[in-house]
Amino acid sequence: MTIPQTERSIYRQIAAPGLFVLLWSTGFIGAKFGLPYAEPLTFLLWRYGFVTLLMLAVALQQRAPWPATPTRAIHIAVSGLLVNAVYIGGVFCAIYQGLPAGIVSLIVGLQPLFTAVVAGRILGEKVYGRQWLGFVLGLVGVLLVLGDKISFAGGNRHGVLLALLALAGITAGTLYQKRYCAWMDLRSGAVIQFGASALAMALLAPMFESMQVRWSGQFVFAMAWLVLVLSLGAISLLNVLIRRGEASRVVSLFYLVPPVTSLLAFLFFGERLGITALAGMFVTVTGVALAIRR
Repeated sequence: MTIPQTERSIYRQIAAPGLFVLLWSTGFIGAKFGLPYAEPLTFLLWRYGFVTLLMLAVALQQRAPWPATPTRAIHIAVSGLLVNAVYIGGVFCAIYQGLPAGIVSLIVGLQPLFTAVVAGRILGEKVYGRQWLGFVLGLVGVLLVLGDKISFAGGNRHGVLLALLALAGITAGTLYQKRYCAWMDLRSGAVIQFGASALAMALLAPMFESMQVRWSGQFVFAMAWLVLVLSLGAISLLNVLIRRGEASRVVSLFYLVPPVTSLLAFLFFGERLGITALAGMFVTVTGVALAIRR
């Protein structure tokens, strides 16, 4: 049965972005349950290794097309390294270094503003005044949501630098993906992206970590969640959204991650949500609506 054009349009505008935000917001579950049992780079080495093998089997079974030239394969690998190794690696290492999650969220939360500034120069995307207002409102909303959870960095310079590195990684990765990898097949592309990231972790982990893992039920759950839900689900959706939309609009969805994460923490862990946080969620949603509206 053919899906009507209007229904496809609704899916693209609401369902897919909403599902992406929900899946991406659950990333804290993996960090919360997994990091006590493995150091961050070792954790990511296992995660990316599992994803690479899984996606390789899928790509071969479905006979997915591979990049026609080495240059295209290199572009895919670079975009994967920026998002998976630099961004996710930076976030995990910053939290492992003791930087409060609220501070990490705020630093990475600057991404939509950074992307809006750069997108016009690199991709030729025009950012309108309404979108700038949406970006600012989104950031204000995130500040309100996380306000009661934020603590000072306490002089944790290494953690702050790692969070800034993560911010640079996701900003550059989103723009690079949009410019050089819009044609990428999601199956074979995932093999290259996660394979390159696994190789990077294999080189870095022995240099800085003991590479010991305590295999427990919680660690296995965290690994399965991150492999199946985050790496296969959320990142694949991110690639689809980048391909179909302007980079500055797509990344504005990241403003919704802290509010949704706070809601999930309230539902599953009983963390309180004050009036200020609820107001911040409303402001954030309003800002994102202004930023992505055509």
